[in-house]
Amino acid sequence: MKEKKAIIALEDGTTFYGESFGYEGETTGEVVFNTSMTGYQEILTDPSYKGQIVTMTYPHIGNYGICGSEDMESVKSHVSGFIVKEYSKNYSNWRAEKSLCQFLKENKIVAIEGIDTRFLVRKIREKGAMKGIISTLDFDKKSLIKRLKLAPDIIKRDLVKEVTSSGISQFQNSRKVKWSDDKKVVIMDFGVKLNILKSLVNVGLSPITVPAKTSFEKILSLKPSGILLSNGPGDPKGVPYAIETVKKLINYSLLPTPYSLPLFGICLGHQILGLASGGRTYKLKFGHHGVNQPIKNLKTGRVEITAENHNFAVDIKTLRDFVPTYINLNDGTCEGMEHKKLPIFSVQFHPEASPGPHDTKYLFEKFANMVKNYAKKN
Repeated sequence: MKEKKAIIALEDGTTFYGESFGYEGETTGEVVFNTSMTGYQEILTDPSYKGQIVTMTYPHIGNYGICGSEDMESVKSHVSGFIVKEYSKNYSNWRAEKSLCQFLKENKIVAIEGIDTRFLVRKIREKGAMKGIISTLDFDKKSLIKRLKLAPDIIKRDLVKEVTSSGISQFQNSRKVKWSDDKKVVIMDFGVKLNILKSLVNVGLSPITVPAKTSFEKILSLKPSGILLSNGPGDPKGVPYAIETVKKLINYSLLPTPYSLPLFGICLGHQILGLASGGRTYKLKFGHHGVNQPIKNLKTGRVEITAENHNFAVDIKTLRDFVPTYINLNDGTCEGMEHKKLPIFSVQFHPEASPGPHDTKYLFEKFANMVKNYAKKN
């Protein structure tokens, strides 16, 4: 079969020519790189990658195909595009159901292989994440750059509305854990990964997801014993409605009750919590994307390895009522915080780690204990 040509152009004018191994067409997005050696199926289906073109730094991708729904983080792929050094046309895995190429075509994801991904990653590290365009239709550099300049920027853009759930729903999984109203946790769905929901079930909680624009009053009417602010894509400043709702939830926790309503934020949820608490967020040069990010637990002094996927960070110095709990050992950014008085805490990394190490899965147990204490006292 004759290979289909493809091109990727960056907003600084750099171009790469390669081969197409996905959907034929054209796509734009912010180009980032992921340092994971495996887990491309989970990465492709992570809603947090909405609006981004993902470059895999590991050179050989696709060798174990696409497995079943257990390896999916949502029902479909969310990346804007996919870049690899070499696509493995032959896959081998007893769980595999199809090839990566077939999956990309079914999900209409434009992908390119055969380019120098090391050079591309070095450019992103030196100049920062930038917009890119992949095409299998147009190979005119000037034409591509012109359209790329018109593509929307990720700053203050609401990408959450494109990945959040359409309605309120109880999460049921294959473990068939009995539903418990006194351990009900409402997940504000900014693009929640399925493994977060599974992790909540594994510690005895009953998750119920609500759309990102669900009102404070509606959330309370569900009578939760805890709130989880999920991961999601893009700039936290792009979802002012969510920030306002979280502000109300924090103020509700300040009321004189037997035990304040527990809140747990993950990734985008961590950033939204920071903004809702009066702090500020800022964009990182090229973000953290991968399963090998070292963080320091400031309570124990231990170093833990985490999975991360974010382009923005919380400036902990701008928060009066929170203390930092984790820092990133690569760049010193805030990786976690907790309220000085209330049962509210958040982390920038992904404790559900799918893919990734399980060093910080204990945080779900921590949240579960808070939820059970609230249910007991109220």
